[in-house]
Amino acid sequence: MSDPYLLAVSLLSTGPVSAPPPPIPQNPLENLLTIFAANDAGLSEAAETENIIPTVESLDPEFSEFSTLESSFPTPASGSQLYQQRLAALNRGTLYTRLSPSSFQSLWEKASDRPTHQHWKQLLQKEALALAQGQGNNRLNVLVGDSLSLWFPSQLLPKGKFWLNQGISGENSPQVLQRIQAFEQTRPETIYVMVGINDLRQGASDETILSNIRQIVQKLRASHPQAEVIVQSILPTRLASIPSDRIRRLNREIIFIAKQEGASYLNLHRLFVDADGLLRQELTTDGLHLNRKGYQVWQTGLKLAESWLALSRD
Repeated sequence: MSDPYLLAVSLLSTGPVSAPPPPIPQNPLENLLTIFAANDAGLSEAAETENIIPTVESLDPEFSEFSTLESSFPTPASGSQLYQQRLAALNRGTLYTRLSPSSFQSLWEKASDRPTHQHWKQLLQKEALALAQGQGNNRLNVLVGDSLSLWFPSQLLPKGKFWLNQGISGENSPQVLQRIQAFEQTRPETIYVMVGINDLRQGASDETILSNIRQIVQKLRASHPQAEVIVQSILPTRLASIPSDRIRRLNREIIFIAKQEGASYLNLHRLFVDADGLLRQELTTDGLHLNRKGYQVWQTGLKLAESWLALSRD
C-alpha cells in the first residue's frame, strides 16, 4: 500500500486560479510529479469558511439519452442502449468492459425502453457478483460514481486489469454511499471514486457532500482494506449555477478527507480547467458531461495514477 498523501495534490497550491492550466510535460516522470507531487503550501486555504447559498437545479433522471462519444465504432448512445449491451454481456457470462465497443449491437441498437434507477442498481450488483465469482487471480480496478463514470469508454480504460464500472447516471453522494456494498465481495486493487457534482446541482450543502464523501471512503477502506482508494477531484463545469470557486474549495477539503481516512487523492481538476476556472469547452458536450476528448484527458490521469501506483508497489 502506498503512502496515501503522496498521491494528494491541490490545484490551489500550484498558482492562481486565473492562470491557464500548465501543459502536460512530455517526460512521463515529469507527468507523475506534475499530477501527484504533494505540497502542503496553500492547503491551509481549505480551512476557509465562507457561507455559500446552494442553488437548486431542476433535474430530470439521466437514465436515457446521452450524446455519442464520437467513437469510430458503433457504440451505445443512450442509457437504454448501454443498459441492454451490458445486460447482454452479463447474460453471456462476460463483462462489457472486456469487449469491443460495438459488441451485441443487434441487441442494443434499437433499444428504447428506459431502465429505471432500480434496474441500474440491480444490473451493477449482478455484474459485481459475477466478477467476484470469476475474478480468480486477475487484477481488478473499480470506477465508482455518477454519469461521468458510467460513460467512461471501456476501450480507454488502462490495460492489464479487469475494470468494473459502478457508475449510475444522476446519482448523488448519498445514493452512491447507499449502494457501494454491491461490490464488497470483489477483490479490487484500486477503487477510483468521483462524486459530488449532482449534489451541487441538487442544492446540497458543502458539509453534506463532504460528510458523504468521508463515509464513502471509510466504508470502502473497511470493506476493501487491501485496496488503494483514490478519491478523484470534482471536475469543473460550465454551469452558471455551480460557482467554480465552490468546486475548488470542496476539492481542497477532499484532499484532507483523503489524508485523514488513509485514502489517496487524484487531482483531475487541473487537467480539465481553463483560464477562467471553467470546464474546458473542447472537452464537454453540454458544460457538464464529457466528450471523447474529455475522456481521453481523464484516461491520461488514470494512466499516470496507475504508473505511480505501480512504482510505489515495487
